[in-house]
Amino acid sequence: MTHHSPVPQKVPPGQLLLRTGGPCDIAPEYLLHVFGTQRQRFAAVLRGFGPDDWAGPTRCADWSAHDVVRHLCDCNAIAAGTDDSALDLAAGFDPRTTPRGWPAVSASQSPGASFSRFLATTDELLALLRGRLAQGLRFDVRLPYGPMDWTILVLHAFWDSWLHERDVLLARGREHPTDGGATIYAAAYGLFIAAAVAAMFGGQVKEKLTLGGDGGGIFELDSRDGVTLTVTRVPTGGPPAAEVTDALAGRLPATALPGDLPASSRAALLHMANFFNTPVQPSPR
Repeated sequence: MTHHSPVPQKVPPGQLLLRTGGPCDIAPEYLLHVFGTQRQRFAAVLRGFGPDDWAGPTRCADWSAHDVVRHLCDCNAIAAGTDDSALDLAAGFDPRTTPRGWPAVSASQSPGASFSRFLATTDELLALLRGRLAQGLRFDVRLPYGPMDWTILVLHAFWDSWLHERDVLLARGREHPTDGGATIYAAAYGLFIAAAVAAMFGGQVKEKLTLGGDGGGIFELDSRDGVTLTVTRVPTGGPPAAEVTDALAGRLPATALPGDLPASSRAALLHMANFFNTPVQPSPR
């Protein structure tokens, strides 16, 4: 995996804006820098894995560390493509079951081969995405909650990658070597997609959440008419942003969310976590 040095425009944003109805402001150049750095850190850890590490369990039920890395290789291909149906609920995408079928094509790969593919496809993906930004390309892709600019698919892919890195490391009792730049993007998207999923179930949220820790800040969320999230990056107290992100994705109990969150907003934001953790019933024969 090639190391890419920061360039002047890669500065941490003081504010992020995400919305389903209108343009977003996510500082995509800096996001790509954060994404590349996250992958470099994860790759450095994976290089030290032995057979037991690759076969070890993760926070994803039924997935080993090897399965997670194979999944991230598949996600690289989706993030690089222009197929707007890969994550489309209307086309049959189910986040509980569909990704489990993607790694089936690489089931016979050794961990070493999967790791090599992870490095190569990550480099290819980041080069492609940087090229798109340099050319100023704009087009929409379909995410589970509707059509969005392709840069939001990159944010979705980063959030997924960041979570899965934690799935592997925290399950092994290891520290997750994240940083504030990565955590605030992951927390922002975690809240945004949780609110979008809540809206699918009829839930509405209008809250100002104060999250602490590295990557914390003020997260102002309004899902009454579409979903809008404004994030201001300031040092503040509150539950750690990383743990809140875990809880929204069903990796930690709801107690990780801010204690002063009203019950209706808490229930709405946990629709996604509950959905992820709901067993899929087998189809009747």
